[in-house]
Amino acid sequence: MRKFKTFESIAAYIDRKNIDTDAIIPKQYLKAVTREGFGENLFDDWRYLEPGNLGDDHSLRKKNPEFFLYNPKYRGAKILIAGDNFGCGSSREHAVWALMDYGFDVVISTSFADIFYNNCFKNGLLPIALHQQQINKLIKVTGSNENLITIDLSNQIIQTKNFEIKFNIDARRKEVLIEGIDDISETLKLSDKIKDYENKKALKTPWMFNS
Repeated sequence: MRKFKTFESIAAYIDRKNIDTDAIIPKQYLKAVTREGFGENLFDDWRYLEPGNLGDDHSLRKKNPEFFLYNPKYRGAKILIAGDNFGCGSSREHAVWALMDYGFDVVISTSFADIFYNNCFKNGLLPIALHQQQINKLIKVTGSNENLITIDLSNQIIQTKNFEIKFNIDARRKEVLIEGIDDISETLKLSDKIKDYENKKALKTPWMFNS
C-alpha cells in the first residue's frame, strides 16, 4: 500500500446525501478479480446515459453532460467532498477501489458508513469527517478560482489560501496511512513477538507443534 503524503489538489463537490456503495460502483462490475479498472465506472449510473456492464467499451457509451466530474473546474481533483452518510449500503470494498482508481486520495463528509470507513484505511484512502459548517466553507472554495486545498495528514490540517481546518483521526489509523501498511504488513511488524510467543507455547504444549 502506498504511503500517504501531504499534497495540494483541487476538490470536487457532489451535492448528494446517503450515497451508497452501489451508486459508487454498481454490482455488475464486482465480478472483476483485480483492483484496477474500476475508475471508469465510478458513479456509473449517474455518469452515463445508458446502462453498462463488465467488459463494455465505456468510451462508446453516451455520457451525462450534467455529471459533476465532467465539470472542467474539477478536472484532476484528488479530493471529493460529499453529503452526509457517505458509503452506506452494502459492504463492498470495490467502492473504495473505484474512488482510488479514479484518482481520489481523500473523501470529506460529515459522516461515513462504518464498513466503508474501515475499508478506506485498509486501502490507503483518507476519509475525513467534518462539521457541516466546515464543509460549507470548503464547498465555497470549490466554486471559486482559488480551488486549491492542501491535505496535511501528519498535522491533521486542511489548508486553503484563506483558512485552515483541523480534523480528527485515530492515531493508529493515521500511522497506517502515513507508513503505507496494510493488515498483513502491520502483523509482520510483530513477527518477533509472535515467534517468541510460539517458542514459549511450544515448550508448554509441544504436541501442538509437531510437524
